[in-house]
Amino acid sequence: MNIPASDPKSVTGKPLTIDENVDVLVVGAGPAGLEAAIGAAARGLGVLLVDENPIPFKTMGDEVPLHFGQGMAASARNRNAMMEAFVASEPRIAEAFEAGIDLRLGTACWGLYANGPALGWMPGLVAGLADEERSFLVQARHIILACGRRDMGLGFPGWEKPGVMGATAALALATRYGALGPRKLVVLGSSTEALTTALALREAGASIAAVIEQAAEIIGDVALLAGLRESGTEILTRHVVREAAGRDGVEAALLAKLDEAGKPSAEERSLACDGIVLAVGTTAVIDLLDAAGGKVAFQAERGGYAPVLDADQRTSFANVYAVGDCAGIWAAKTRDRAIAEAEAARAVAALAEEAITATASQPPAPEYDISAYRLAWVRASVIEARAEFHVCQCEEVTAREILEVRPPRYLDWQNERRNDRSLAALLGDGPPNPDQVKRLTRAGMGPCQGRRCREQVAALLALGAAQPLSAIPLAGYRAPTRPMPLSMTLSVPEAPEQAEHWDTWFGMHAQWRPFWEVPERYTVAGNDATGPVASE
Repeated sequence: MNIPASDPKSVTGKPLTIDENVDVLVVGAGPAGLEAAIGAAARGLGVLLVDENPIPFKTMGDEVPLHFGQGMAASARNRNAMMEAFVASEPRIAEAFEAGIDLRLGTACWGLYANGPALGWMPGLVAGLADEERSFLVQARHIILACGRRDMGLGFPGWEKPGVMGATAALALATRYGALGPRKLVVLGSSTEALTTALALREAGASIAAVIEQAAEIIGDVALLAGLRESGTEILTRHVVREAAGRDGVEAALLAKLDEAGKPSAEERSLACDGIVLAVGTTAVIDLLDAAGGKVAFQAERGGYAPVLDADQRTSFANVYAVGDCAGIWAAKTRDRAIAEAEAARAVAALAEEAITATASQPPAPEYDISAYRLAWVRASVIEARAEFHVCQCEEVTAREILEVRPPRYLDWQNERRNDRSLAALLGDGPPNPDQVKRLTRAGMGPCQGRRCREQVAALLALGAAQPLSAIPLAGYRAPTRPMPLSMTLSVPEAPEQAEHWDTWFGMHAQWRPFWEVPERYTVAGNDATGPVASE
């Protein structure tokens, strides 16, 4: 029931226009999402399953939802072919159709809203969905999030060139769509996830020229290296990419060896390639849950920031569950989809109030120190870069500007006369907060919404403050968690009660005046902003 609003101009308590009501909304049609949807349908529940794939070509160009790095082949422009390839890549999609599930591909979930301290007036669980034509609201009794993973970005001079891309994006283009443009790749990182990706890319027809690792030894399953070595892949430890060379795209990776102090040597070698795959770290896609106010925490065993879950995959919201990679990432889950499917089965059993005999699969202790490993990559590649480059490509912010908390250059700022530009001096006691740095520098505020720089910024702040990654708060997410045209808002109808005070925002007087009220000799200084607004 809606709580009456104390402020008549507030949206609180105003009825929402809900387009659809469902028993279960599942977000993501990967292994975990399909298992959850099929399992819920088998119990007689009405299921709506949405997945934003296949991503439109233009959206891929905006690096959403993954870091595609302009590595899409021309075939990615063919929407029908991409749709057919997506359906063919996952046999259980046909099973979902046969189970009577309402499956909608090319439909993104941009917002999740649940009753809480700031939204006590909500009618229940509400999700904002958008396809290529409209945006609409769906109310669900239960929501299962199976949103997957994305990759940590890693910058170096030239990393903005077409061909530098995230491992998850490269894998999806190669194995799901057959639309990976680069054919000779260099892979950065040697975790089990990175090596598994390299092998899958090779099996999809790409050539893996080298695996580059800044650490002294390979950190993943060394048994996976045998197949790569047999095909001629170089395994280079204590190396970093100094530059992605090329004119219109990547043509070569310039490599340098690290000394004992972790600094690149002046001597460099050029390795021919047309793609550089960033596989130094993966992170759970928790945008929707975090933006809704759900509880998340840094959990190294789950790959970094991940939802806080109970034994039934339940989040801090009573009827919202997280399964699959968005519930946490570890090597065994990457190699065996049955682990993600078991998580989905537990969630379905819980929402149906059934007992399940299978014990929850807890992630093992990490094979390596995730914080130290990722910080080492950023120190060697970003801090020790031979030239400045944009860590945040969208807003064109460099590492120095982030660490010195400089305002955006388009404000034409001048150097201030102060002796100490350290993070501690500028931001006060305690670990630096990425949201504060974001507001001051705009790093992470571009169209990709920080998908390429979020983890890099956190690592830079950790290095600058001499803190582990776990001490750096998570930069906040806000809905919509996917870029949307403003025209989409026109498709969401408003109740008359909501539209009644459309010209008033929290009681502030409107700056707009109708043309018939503007005097002949009008000046801003003479504008009277003390009178009532139109809706009063």
